[in-house]
Amino acid sequence: MPQITAIKPQKNKKRVNIYFDGKFGFGIDYESFVKLGLKVEQHLKQDEVEKIVKDAEFQKIKDKILKYATIRPRSKKEIEDWMKRKKVHESLEDDLFTVLKRLELVSDENFAKWWIDQRLQFKPRGEKALYSELMKKGVDRVVIQEALSEANMDEKEMAKKLVEDKMYKWEKY
Repeated sequence: MPQITAIKPQKNKKRVNIYFDGKFGFGIDYESFVKLGLKVEQHLKQDEVEKIVKDAEFQKIKDKILKYATIRPRSKKEIEDWMKRKKVHESLEDDLFTVLKRLELVSDENFAKWWIDQRLQFKPRGEKALYSELMKKGVDRVVIQEALSEANMDEKEMAKKLVEDKMYKWEKY
């Protein structure tokens, strides 16, 4: 049974490192550390250590993914791509998706509506361009078509506005 020989704070001040028998064991956030009541000279069974490490890793990844998902609406594919980039272990993915869905932070429908709204406000695009962009983001065709039908897009009016905005360039000639 490994024995905790030292507990040292990490640089980010929100986590601590746990050392077993003089060697680094794992890092854990303060909240979990306090809940578990870990102390120097405490003996832990190997299965207890493994459970603590898995829970600590889940909490660390959950904090990061919540920060990522709350910046703006996200599609399911964006979250999957983020998990691949961050090399999240496959055993944690389902639990993380469950948390995000429960908090309504991952929804292709909400993402498609948000994307279209942002494009219409700041960088107008036609339906085909929006459709293509959303396909690249991994949104289902049916969801895209539904979101585009709900959006009040007048492509002729958008084209007129674009031409009017650039008209000053051609007035010199």
